[in-house]
Amino acid sequence: MGLDEKENNNGDDEAETTTAQQSAKKRKRKEVAIFGNYRNYYGYRVGQELEEDPRLKVLKKEWFEGKDCLDIGCNNGTITITIAKKFGCRSILGVDIDGDRIEDAHWNLRKTVKMSTRAVQSKPTKLEDSERMNGVQHHVTEVQSGETSNGKDLSHLVTFQKGNFVKDWRPPEDRFYHTIICLSVAKWIHLNWGDDGLIILFAKIWKLLEPGGILILEPQPWNSYYKNRLVSEMAQTNYHNIKIYPEAFQEVLLDKIGFRMVENISSRLSGSKSGFDRPILAFWK
Repeated sequence: MGLDEKENNNGDDEAETTTAQQSAKKRKRKEVAIFGNYRNYYGYRVGQELEEDPRLKVLKKEWFEGKDCLDIGCNNGTITITIAKKFGCRSILGVDIDGDRIEDAHWNLRKTVKMSTRAVQSKPTKLEDSERMNGVQHHVTEVQSGETSNGKDLSHLVTFQKGNFVKDWRPPEDRFYHTIICLSVAKWIHLNWGDDGLIILFAKIWKLLEPGGILILEPQPWNSYYKNRLVSEMAQTNYHNIKIYPEAFQEVLLDKIGFRMVENISSRLSGSKSGFDRPILAFWK
């Protein structure tokens, strides 16, 4: 074998090694989010061009105002905090399997409260106006903390908790909820724990809801399962064994789990980024 051939073979070997390393790095990056626990999820889902998540526009205030609420798969808490602030929940708990995302959520809550806290110069009275004219100055400052639309302190009603909802999570103090949201989470539970895990998810939600309570569900389409089927060996195995497809979720929730009615609220949804145009369903217990 000539020198040129050896150099070419060495070059091929190096190229294959580089390709393998790149593939390994890609797999490693995917493995970090095997539960859909992307660190910058809301960054690429909502983007900088939108003021808020478009999904908030289809949610009704009466589903949350003065209610105890639960957010399953809360990620960094962006939706959880915004719902509390915009709709005035009595309480809202965000649960996520990833402790790092829960740390992010706590950080976002502290940041929101801090940014919302502002010094407001109180409106002077007639007496104070008169005294000011005479050179007497009053500096009265009112401090307002981060509050919800009904004036409640966000830091008192928003909480976050690490937990595996399907496997072993239990609500604090055996609490029940008026509204539970589960947005773009079902696929990850389905891929990691199969049909059994999905049924556990739905049944557990039903048990945790107060009579008349509402589940807000955003299921991912089946083609997105295909895109994520290789994030882990377990996901790949479960993908091939799934029998309950997303289009059957509504039937399962109504006929098997026991929800009494459903409304597709995504008809009012607009402004979603490409790839995130998904149905949003409201189920009543």
